[in-house]
Amino acid sequence: MTQTVSMPVWVFVLIVLFAGVTFASHFLFPSVRWFFRKRAERVIARVNERLQRPIEPFKLARRYDMIQRLIYDPQVTEAIVEHARKEKIPENVAFEQARRYAREIVPSFSATAYFGVGIRLARWLSKSLYRIKLGTFDRKRLSEIDPDATVIFVINHRSNMDYVLVTYLAANAGALSYAVGEWARVWPLSAIIRSMGAYFIRRRSRGALYRKVLARYVQMATRGGVSQAVFPEGGLSLNGLLAPPRMGLLNYVVEDFDPDVREVIFVPVALNYDRVLEDKILITADKAGNRKFSPPLLPVLGRVACHVWFRITRKFTKFGTASVSFGEPLELSKYHAAEDTDLTKAIATELMERIAHVTPVLGVPLVARHLQDAGVMTQAALVKAVTASIAALNDKQLPFPRRKPDELVDDAVKHLIGRDVLVQTDAGITVSATGADILAFYANSIAHHFTATAAMEDELSAVAE
Repeated sequence: MTQTVSMPVWVFVLIVLFAGVTFASHFLFPSVRWFFRKRAERVIARVNERLQRPIEPFKLARRYDMIQRLIYDPQVTEAIVEHARKEKIPENVAFEQARRYAREIVPSFSATAYFGVGIRLARWLSKSLYRIKLGTFDRKRLSEIDPDATVIFVINHRSNMDYVLVTYLAANAGALSYAVGEWARVWPLSAIIRSMGAYFIRRRSRGALYRKVLARYVQMATRGGVSQAVFPEGGLSLNGLLAPPRMGLLNYVVEDFDPDVREVIFVPVALNYDRVLEDKILITADKAGNRKFSPPLLPVLGRVACHVWFRITRKFTKFGTASVSFGEPLELSKYHAAEDTDLTKAIATELMERIAHVTPVLGVPLVARHLQDAGVMTQAALVKAVTASIAALNDKQLPFPRRKPDELVDDAVKHLIGRDVLVQTDAGITVSATGADILAFYANSIAHHFTATAAMEDELSAVAE
């Protein structure tokens, strides 16, 4: 036992490494995990004191535990067996496929990342790029929402800034869990987004097994009271108009709903911008008729470099106004009791109507609406036309800008001239050779307000006759 044993240096190094790993896994790592877990619990306790809706235990569950719970769910197990039978593969192979789907979908929420970094970054980015305006907002009605209900914010999708803006404005309501598309499944962005509580979805996947794993995660989160945010249009608006809703995620919630377990309340949210950062890319994709678009890397990097340079030289001016409105909440239990053959479609249609009704009206969309077909207008004529539009919106109790029409027009015209969308001539203001598509994009965002107004006026005229 006391004899000396000789061995090569590489063997000794391996033994030391194995001993170090064993010591760390049995003694060091558990202690470190316990330390950070207790620290995280203290952070969550402090955060919950100031939130209207405290973070639910479901959201705080360990990612590994959530994945295990998901793949051993009875409905997922049935889907695994059915998938193995259809594809003529062993069940253990189908099980591993379901596990991969679960690992892809399930987030790893970090309260420190969300409230310590995410909210602050969202606030700084939103306020540094835009003037933030809160549109329609019934504070009393929203405060009366049952604290035990699951709240799902249903949002129109105008820009990738939507995530940032809603996260900032809903900071006091609680931690939102977003459904994020495949565009974000790139490292290191995917890890950051997961830590913010978002879950990834494959919008083009048609596999029954994948859909079942996704459905069960959404249903578990909903029953667990997790506040969520979904974009029912399924992608960014390419032409500025509201797109027809897609039923997928809404259907998962509706088909698993049990009013005796937990109420589900949908809150419509409408966003609009004086400047959508991706507008030219979206317009190009709309013309090509292809939703699969990716911005060219070099021009994007060039724009980012110019933006940084303008900030350094203090020449940067904000991209106008970004506005968010909250519509009338919809309680699922009231719809669920109705005898409707297609309940999900009825709910989706109602939610899109409520989003349309509270869509903010801003300066650039208003000016775009009047200039896109006018040819040439003087600024005085434009102010007169915008004043009439604001009055019509006010009369019909639709959202309208609170700023003075002349200030609104002046800011919007300067903004659009700076982007080479409009040209100032001796005859007045006219549209540039490349500006028509951009004006149409912004005018479309509020077109439904004036279509509704015109329809109401025609109806009243017919009744009067």
